[in-house]
Amino acid sequence: MTPGTMRRFVLAAPHSGSGKTTVAALLCLAFRARGLRVQPFKLGPDYLDPTHLSRAAGQPARNLDSFLLPPERVRELFTRAAHSADLCIIEGVMGLYDGRDPASDEHSTADLARLLGAPVVLVIDAHGMARTVAAVAAGLRDFGLRDSGLRDFGQGSRVAGVILNRVGSVRHAELCETALAQVGLPVLGFVLRGEALHLPSRHLGLLSAEQATWDEAAALQAAEHLRLDDLLVVAAEGEHAPEQRPVVPASSHATIAYAHDEAFHFYYPDALDELRLAGAELIPFSPLNDPHLPAGVGGLLLGGGYPEAHAAALAANKSMRRSIREFAASGRPVVGECGGLMYLGESLEDLDGAPHEMCGVIPYRTRMSGRLSLGYRDAEALADSPLLPAGTPIRGHEFHYSTLTHAPTHPAYRWAAPGGAEVLEGYAQGNVLASYLHLHYGGFPAVARRLVERCQNG
Repeated sequence: MTPGTMRRFVLAAPHSGSGKTTVAALLCLAFRARGLRVQPFKLGPDYLDPTHLSRAAGQPARNLDSFLLPPERVRELFTRAAHSADLCIIEGVMGLYDGRDPASDEHSTADLARLLGAPVVLVIDAHGMARTVAAVAAGLRDFGLRDSGLRDFGQGSRVAGVILNRVGSVRHAELCETALAQVGLPVLGFVLRGEALHLPSRHLGLLSAEQATWDEAAALQAAEHLRLDDLLVVAAEGEHAPEQRPVVPASSHATIAYAHDEAFHFYYPDALDELRLAGAELIPFSPLNDPHLPAGVGGLLLGGGYPEAHAAALAANKSMRRSIREFAASGRPVVGECGGLMYLGESLEDLDGAPHEMCGVIPYRTRMSGRLSLGYRDAEALADSPLLPAGTPIRGHEFHYSTLTHAPTHPAYRWAAPGGAEVLEGYAQGNVLASYLHLHYGGFPAVARRLVERCQNG
């Protein structure tokens, strides 16, 4: 890619379920088949959609979350990942203007498009519509122009065109295109209704790409009506790329083992990169399959995932559970997020209510419930931990169906619930931190540096 051009566009929609992930994956596959290096991005904290984009593009998708990351970090991490790409495809979240507050577009897809200076391509589910597609598309475009004063970015997000999804036939697409021409919006391709890239769901949302079955040949055939040349023209109309900031070599060095298998695989690539930039050598291991932790590591990181779906196998690997208990008892840092908290506890009741013995590092018991805990959190650390000093404010998010069977005895964080009630959550005691709160170290480099320093001294 010519320096300074940084071709990019944002895929947005009127609402969730319009097919953004499907279309984004098809585009990644189609442009990759042309020989382009495609860098995918996903707005928001979601761990699952990015796995499909990563698989289609052949390289890790990056999360750009404007709540977890300050604006300057969003731009910096975007530039860092986009630097070597021929094309950047950024998948939005929910509807184009949906953010935290219905009175503002803050943290919405439109907000991110303006922040990155990227044109917007609408993905509209055209099933059961023809002329109305134009009304929906024009409404989204014109609302952004009218409402641009809500944020201090000078102009509204620019809607450059429309991709039609779930189209019944070529004739149906032609009818929609005629209607869209009347409001001055081009059709940049369409996807016929079918099962070429069906992405089944699990209780946390989509299955990850490793668990879903793809037929890439059929997917490429489904992408044949996407107008790739026109999309490249749109992508080149974004603002010029900012300069990439130089990376300062780390003075610390530590080895950190991190769980990575079918049960644990929710990590932000930029968060892992932030640990590496802070001086960490990251060594993957499998709590399901390995007999013990890697030798000689200074710290342990257990991310989120699906431990409830693998509870029996995790319980059966007694040597690994014993290895983790001994590691925690040695005083070296142990950090567990969400699924990691569940695994570090005494027991886990799975989806059928059957109890399974876990590591016993923290005196907590968890069980699956039918209630989803979901949302961004402005939290405060209540105790010193491997990540934060007591009293430090931090931003994170929750997304889980499990819960403690009891109140936390050594809470790690507190925050205010929507009704104003104080929530105490997690476990922080000495060298061990476990919490349902997902953090993005890319937004808080000091957190990564602190963990590496603690692992170095551990």
